[in-house]
Amino acid sequence: MKEIGLGVVLSMLLVSSSAQAAQCGGDFRTFVATISNEAAAQGISQEVSASALGDVTQDPAVLAFDRRQYGTFKKSFEQYVSTRVGAGRINMGRSMLQRYASLLDQIERQYGVPRQIIVAIWGLETDFGKGDMGRLPVFRVLSTMAHDCRRTDLFQRELLSALKIVQRGDLRLSDMVGAYAGELGQTQFLPSSYIKYGVDYDGDGRVDLRHSVPDVLASTANLLKTNGWRAGEPYGEGTANFEAMREWNRAVVYRKTIAYFADRLGQGL
Repeated sequence: MKEIGLGVVLSMLLVSSSAQAAQCGGDFRTFVATISNEAAAQGISQEVSASALGDVTQDPAVLAFDRRQYGTFKKSFEQYVSTRVGAGRINMGRSMLQRYASLLDQIERQYGVPRQIIVAIWGLETDFGKGDMGRLPVFRVLSTMAHDCRRTDLFQRELLSALKIVQRGDLRLSDMVGAYAGELGQTQFLPSSYIKYGVDYDGDGRVDLRHSVPDVLASTANLLKTNGWRAGEPYGEGTANFEAMREWNRAVVYRKTIAYFADRLGQGL
């Protein structure tokens, strides 16, 4: 029997007057077409959905990685920090503090988040934008994770948010490349956080968290401020600011590593 193409299924679903929630599991093409229908109901053009999802396929390697990744934060703080914060990264972080001193001063005044916290996150996530921002097609990753039934609601939201990033013109489709959970850019925002917290700090009319350092650093500060960061207060474990970093990463060991790195960067400031 001849296979029905995704475009045909999409056309059939788009005649519906209201979007349905996509059902995880089952036929992948039908699932993606239903997501496209939901996207249309949220104002995302059929052209964007077709370009992003028309040829999308599942990625078993993404599911395999997701199932084995949880051991990362089972390490002790001492074990974890020793692999993430070394002399080279500290020296590079201090160089970034000097290079972007004026920009960071402005962001710190506006958002109340210390520059060393912002730069620590930047360094841990992608080595200050010079390291690996991920090499996986975001729409393939998110479609795969959304179709998987373990966290389908979460990743359906992320998939729709990724479509909105393209719809808004923040990133080109070719720039939608990221990590194993669909994280994007120099400080690895999930698409929903990109939409919610992203700031066009360089004033070019779009939020570009891959290429624009002002957008990257201001958006990182905005995320923390929006989630309760208290200017001028400590940020170690047990503080309100340590809890504000929970929106960044729920793992205590990771937040302790941010705080430790920031302290090392802040020495001499």
